[in-house]
Amino acid sequence: MLILALATWGGVGFLPLMPGTWGTLAALPLWYHLALAGPWVYGLGVAALIILGLWVTGPAQEFLGRTDHPAIVVDEVAGLLITLAGVPPTWENAALGLVIFRALDILKPFPIRWFGAGGAGALEVMADDIAAGVIGRVVLEVVSVIIFRGGG
Repeated sequence: MLILALATWGGVGFLPLMPGTWGTLAALPLWYHLALAGPWVYGLGVAALIILGLWVTGPAQEFLGRTDHPAIVVDEVAGLLITLAGVPPTWENAALGLVIFRALDILKPFPIRWFGAGGAGALEVMADDIAAGVIGRVVLEVVSVIIFRGGG
């Protein structure tokens, strides 16, 4: 089923123990290639991925029989791409962005948790990871300034 393959990012979401982290790691090659393609392609790629996620998440939840099933990781892919938007494709940025995004996605501090509350649809599944991605991007910028540029 194509929808399930897309929602689980090619089945990566079915890997054991930490499917969200596996999905986030599996997003790194896409991030690298989109980052090299330039800002317009990157932006269009992220927008297309969000639309794709909204399209496949609802039917995948029905098929898997659970709201926000852990195997659905397309939302983590989108969130990481948002966190890493506009940063050079280096291993330092990849590692730092991944840690920041996963921490926000797992802990779901306010207002991230609010975006995923109130429903079981595709929008709620995608929204908290998009919010984590946006907040992660801001945190990544601040941390990068402190670490890589000596505090400004």
